[in-house]
Amino acid sequence: MPEHPSFDADVLIVGAGPAGLALAAALADAGQRALVLERQPREALANPAEDGREIALTHRARGILQRLGWWERLSADDVAPLNEARVADGEAPARLRFGPGTKAPLGWLVPNHRLRAVGWAAASSRPRLTIETGVEVTALARDDAGATVTLADGSQRRAPLVVAADSRFSATRRLAGIGAALRDFGRSVVVGRVAHAQANDGIAWECFRHGHTLALLPMNGGCSSAVVTIPSEQAPEWLALDDAGFAARVQAASGGVLGKLHAAGPRHHYPLVGVYARRFVGPRFALVGDAAVGMHPVTAHGFNFGLYGVEVLVRELQRHRGAAGADLPRALAAYEAEHRRTTWPIYQGTNAVVSLFTDDRPLARVLRPAVLALAGQAPGLRTVVRGLITRQLTGQPQWA
Repeated sequence: MPEHPSFDADVLIVGAGPAGLALAAALADAGQRALVLERQPREALANPAEDGREIALTHRARGILQRLGWWERLSADDVAPLNEARVADGEAPARLRFGPGTKAPLGWLVPNHRLRAVGWAAASSRPRLTIETGVEVTALARDDAGATVTLADGSQRRAPLVVAADSRFSATRRLAGIGAALRDFGRSVVVGRVAHAQANDGIAWECFRHGHTLALLPMNGGCSSAVVTIPSEQAPEWLALDDAGFAARVQAASGGVLGKLHAAGPRHHYPLVGVYARRFVGPRFALVGDAAVGMHPVTAHGFNFGLYGVEVLVRELQRHRGAAGADLPRALAAYEAEHRRTTWPIYQGTNAVVSLFTDDRPLARVLRPAVLALAGQAPGLRTVVRGLITRQLTGQPQWA
């Protein structure tokens, strides 16, 4: 444990989701002792259930996972290349296509439960990292020397820095007195895998239909993940469909781009809420992952932003002599400035896109195909739009 006798770790992390485990592993690799506190039981973390979610990873995110030892733990069947993205609206012929411009893919798709499993395995292998499961943080106190969390059983843990990584509805964020702007889209996603005889060629389709949106995410083994976004009141109807009914609706919404479809797994349901914390840091406190920025999934940046935040926070802590250093406020300020600069424009842009392409009023229906046609046909605008979106998908900086 840390040399200071009153500290249980150099950094306390609340939440053992992928972002929390990534941060703990990165800190351990940097020579810091991390203690992770998690409400769920150990078995649920070590063997997470399949939840239907597929996570799109950028090149930058893959690099971070490789350095953390996660990537090598994934099997070839876990990782599907994302070679191209195509966007269509209604029955309009205009389509935008986004490709990397090289032989490398835009990114990769990995099942969320597999990322959680390899994250747990990689974290558990690090001797400088401790994980306490089945515990709940109920209070947070901070002073000039450190921060203390109180658990439900009355015991306490203390460290120079506490980091909240406990979801977009973070209870620890509230304990720190940090508010967040929540955007309830009034919509939900129903997710299920579909099988098809026609190859998906690593192409992701985003089909904005009147009344709902369909994304087809390419997976291995002749399958794709169908992600249907609908008004939340329609979710029970979609969940009640049998396999044939679900496949038929997805096929109709896709316009037959993958031919005949068959359901290849159960359906899952998730309400859509975007979150952006009003501050990412406070005295001896920081937010990472969805506790800082919870994205709408349409631009596939949620976990990528979580990994970017981990990378920046650990780098700044190292630069300023660790969490116990006198320059901790400066390190946290640098982290917040960079992470906000990276996430704020994409968060706002994503919400604007979602608002336009899920608005079924007559004016929006007119504007949507016009926007796609303009972006697809005007050479200068097409170059700018494709360049910006491709750089975001691949994780390249905007000045590259």
